[in-house]
Amino acid sequence: MHRLSLACGALLAACGSAPAWPQDYPLKGVRLVIPFPPGGGSDTVARVLAQRLSTALGQPVVADNRAGASGNIAAELVAKSAPDGYTILFGNSSLAISPAVFAKLAYDPVKDLAPVSMASSYPFVLVVHPSLPVKSVRELIALARAKPDELTYSSAGAGTMSHLAMELLRLKTGVKLTHLPYKGAAPASVGVISGEAQLAFLVMPVAQAQIKAGRLRGLGVAAPTRAAVIAQVPTMQEAGVPGHQALQWNGLFVPAATPPAIIERLYRETVKAVAAADVRQRFEAEGADPVGSSPAEFAAYFRAEAEKWADVAKRSGTKLD
Repeated sequence: MHRLSLACGALLAACGSAPAWPQDYPLKGVRLVIPFPPGGGSDTVARVLAQRLSTALGQPVVADNRAGASGNIAAELVAKSAPDGYTILFGNSSLAISPAVFAKLAYDPVKDLAPVSMASSYPFVLVVHPSLPVKSVRELIALARAKPDELTYSSAGAGTMSHLAMELLRLKTGVKLTHLPYKGAAPASVGVISGEAQLAFLVMPVAQAQIKAGRLRGLGVAAPTRAAVIAQVPTMQEAGVPGHQALQWNGLFVPAATPPAIIERLYRETVKAVAAADVRQRFEAEGADPVGSSPAEFAAYFRAEAEKWADVAKRSGTKLD
């Protein structure tokens, strides 16, 4: 399940056979813990979903931004919360990476959190500064091989998805690049736009805007299919790097011991929310693809992502204190 799609009809049709959920849930407001600061694309997606869930649940779903430590502050808070459905994590791809790159974590994302539903996803895009004399991934690889360690790439920080996406490229092609880690996705984007770094993997919302403005050149989309907003940019597979995929995904998690009936209700309300035309429109405006997966689908995808990036981290020697 490399790229999930919104199977609205099948999932919504299944609602009629769903097990009954607690009739008294929720009796009070629900907290949606967001592991990034206000204002970004993922925060916008989270707040759109929170608003829709508030209406569906009949209680306020309040956004609570707890940024820091690659999302681990927010994730640990939720993992150690009461498993009653009143504290939910709007988690992202960093959950699948943290166990592999951090030497110590105060929680286990796989064991301590229960996936509810993936809400949205969008791919990373390999971009270069226009001054770099390459117009394809193949040309970039050839240049990097001719000048080992001379080309620099920016990332949102060591151990982030933008870092490991480039490590995956390095492992698949054997190129040697110099890493310039920044403190967050925004500074990393500025780093390559300004020319301080020469290339990077940027998330679709940022990449497509800069490509259209001519500030960056897009070389490859790290997804199974091309993106409609930059249809001229090939996938990494088409560009000559088979199997290179890196998605930034977002979804709901609850503490592992949360009753299945509560998880089921949250899942079905999430599916309805992301299927709504206005919500899909808002998501797509941020460059995100609406998803709406089942808890089982999301759990399987999450485990596969954790295994994949653990392998990349191990083979690339990526480890943080």
